[in-house]
Amino acid sequence: MLISIISQGLIWAVLGLGIFMTFRILDFPDMTTEGSFPLGGAVAVTLITKGVHPLLATLAAIGAGCLAGLATGLLYTKGKIPTLLSGILVMTSCNSVILFVMQRANLGLLGYKKIQDLVPIASGVNEIMIGLIFVTVVIASMLFFLDTKLGQAYIATGDNPEMAKSFGIHTSRMELMGLVVSNGIIALSGALMAQQEGYADASRGIGVIVVGLASLIIGEVLFSNLTLAERLLSIVIGSIIYQFLIWAVIAIGINTSYIRIFSAMILAICLMIPTFKEKMLKGVKLSK
Repeated sequence: MLISIISQGLIWAVLGLGIFMTFRILDFPDMTTEGSFPLGGAVAVTLITKGVHPLLATLAAIGAGCLAGLATGLLYTKGKIPTLLSGILVMTSCNSVILFVMQRANLGLLGYKKIQDLVPIASGVNEIMIGLIFVTVVIASMLFFLDTKLGQAYIATGDNPEMAKSFGIHTSRMELMGLVVSNGIIALSGALMAQQEGYADASRGIGVIVVGLASLIIGEVLFSNLTLAERLLSIVIGSIIYQFLIWAVIAIGINTSYIRIFSAMILAICLMIPTFKEKMLKGVKLSK
């Protein structure tokens, strides 16, 4: 059980890292997440069943997620459609794309080699190893990118778009790039999760944005005054803690059919904690 929780937490952490690129840096609530996540799983599983190597299938899934992000970005930057609506439009469209790719609502991997099977160690431990490898690669890539001039321009776009424009930064291009990269990472998470679970499902994306945000918020609530690297690591820790919280909810006998409402409650509580802390600090100062 412990191995399963940690391995799932690592894969969900990849999702949280993808959401961080838009939600925290660009302040862009991207609903494409709920379309690109299952799309990544659908593309990876379908290609594997067609005889494609699992690693290549996973890379193709990342490409599919990037295309979903590109579609949202174009609707937002060129079509001038509001952020939430552009994401919802692409998220809805992804469902039809997934059904077209798989030719059915769900597709299994029974009898096929998954990316986890490429690590020749005990079952379960190999899932943790794959999770650690991809989390490390994603974090290292994000740190490298955000430290470049392009990455700094991207951060500046999120911090203050008007000021960024005054420095000659094409903010619309930065936003487009962020959505492409973010959804590529999210699709990677979907591809890894589908392979770990052994199937892809068209409805797998429902509620995943809550899981990703919970991972991000829990990490921020637990830790403060962090460097960028520490902040990204806090998302991984938050993701694993979130999985333990969900396991605890199931362990006390709650019907798994209602798990999403508890996921939303956990996220809502985590979002309210900073406000409560601020009020308590103000109260202490006033009492002094």
